[in-house]
Amino acid sequence: MRSLFVMDPLETLDLSGDSTFALMRASTGRGWEVWWCHPSAMWGEGGRAKARAQRVVTTAAGFDRQEWAEVELADFQVVWMRKDPPFDMTYIFTTYLLDLVPPSTLVLNNPAGLRSRNEKLFAAAYADLTPPTLISRDIQRIMAFTAALPDRVVLKPWDGNGGRGVLVSRAGDPNLRSMIEVLSDEGRRYILAQRYLPEIVAGDKRIILIDGEPAGAVLRVPGTADHRGNLHVGATAHRTTLTPREQEICAQIGPTLRAEGLVFVGIDVIGGWLTEINVTSPTGIHQINAFDGVQLEERLLDAAERRAAERS
Repeated sequence: MRSLFVMDPLETLDLSGDSTFALMRASTGRGWEVWWCHPSAMWGEGGRAKARAQRVVTTAAGFDRQEWAEVELADFQVVWMRKDPPFDMTYIFTTYLLDLVPPSTLVLNNPAGLRSRNEKLFAAAYADLTPPTLISRDIQRIMAFTAALPDRVVLKPWDGNGGRGVLVSRAGDPNLRSMIEVLSDEGRRYILAQRYLPEIVAGDKRIILIDGEPAGAVLRVPGTADHRGNLHVGATAHRTTLTPREQEICAQIGPTLRAEGLVFVGIDVIGGWLTEINVTSPTGIHQINAFDGVQLEERLLDAAERRAAERS
């Protein structure tokens, strides 16, 4: 099989924890031909998606870079969309180019799903699984929502990632209105306001779903200097298992993920409440592999092989 990874530049990857590198390494291990390109090197011509890409052979130490070439994405069996957010118009336009890839080539995750299933708004659609949430750019409405909460509020930009811009406040905080004004750009941008979950001190659980089925989880416990459960800001990873409530969450959202071609998904759960459904470049497989003695990248390639075989 030939695989193309649409991704950030190779030199920006943290090879010790990058899920895209794990997928590329496993692909090389299977004898697959591996190429990569940056979204800026893609274009459409004659109704076809094309790119300037480089062939690589991955090793434990990194990448053995081979030739560059202009390629048609239709010539690959699998194209992995692994560009990290921000989820901006450039990202969205890349998914439009991926729409030009013919059905004979599998694109993961499905570009239509990437566009329509925003990480934070996707979760908010499951009101019975998520904490009370408001999506608005109306400053007064957000202030009133916060005042009605029993404790604190979490404020998030709708298009953030990695915990960027996530703030915690409460009614009566003299900084609250200023926080809302900054995040919403004075009411010009939508933000999410969500009931603060005190269970975050015990950890934010990242659960990986492969083709709609839970494949493993890691608990990310915030450090003392930061409220966020993101590893790159000081949280620590711990081994964990799924509770019955978390299995219920996976069972409820799994069929939708499977039907919409969202094969590699990472959901975040705090205290039994779903807070995000990450479909754009999810991470976490390195930590789960280390704790559980598994190889989730191999399961992902198995899923890709199955789906690609259905198209041939």
